[in-house]
Amino acid sequence: GNMWGSETYGIRPDMVTCAKQLSSAYVPISAVMVSEDIYGVLRDYSGRLGVFGTGFTYSGHPLTAAVALETLRIYEDDDILGHVRAVTPKFQERLAALAESPLVGEARGVGLIGGLEIVADKASREQYAPERKAAPLIMGKAVEEGLFVRAVGGDTIGICPPLIITEKEIDDLFDRVARSLDMAATELR
Repeated sequence: GNMWGSETYGIRPDMVTCAKQLSSAYVPISAVMVSEDIYGVLRDYSGRLGVFGTGFTYSGHPLTAAVALETLRIYEDDDILGHVRAVTPKFQERLAALAESPLVGEARGVGLIGGLEIVADKASREQYAPERKAAPLIMGKAVEEGLFVRAVGGDTIGICPPLIITEKEIDDLFDRVARSLDMAATELR
């Protein structure tokens, strides 16, 4: 299965950065993976010019490296990617249903990532004036519902649950999002 967005979309990147999922966000760690072409240039010029030094204080820290290795083992042993593939249809179905909300101009997503574009007018897809802070208002209503979603640029609500979410929890999540949208619609009218 596809673990990377680049795989999902058939892109062959020269560089890929990764972070949170390396440790399931329990400890700070990040990595940059580079293609053989880029690595070759760094290797060859390091031989001529000296080592390509980045100087990050905690590079290769044994604690975070151990956590990352254990996290990757758990992903494999527990077939987390298989689980994501199994619950994705339910997630995407519930996400798509939110397009019926008067506030949603577009519901879009892939895998367990979703976005709701918030609009003032569904027909024209015109957004609310920035000072109305429509997406942050919806985010606040979600917090009142005990749910954390993110208001991102362009008056969009980002929905990114944990990879271990169950179908029952997906229903609970989207029930809370729907209530948040309804409460915000009342205030935005």
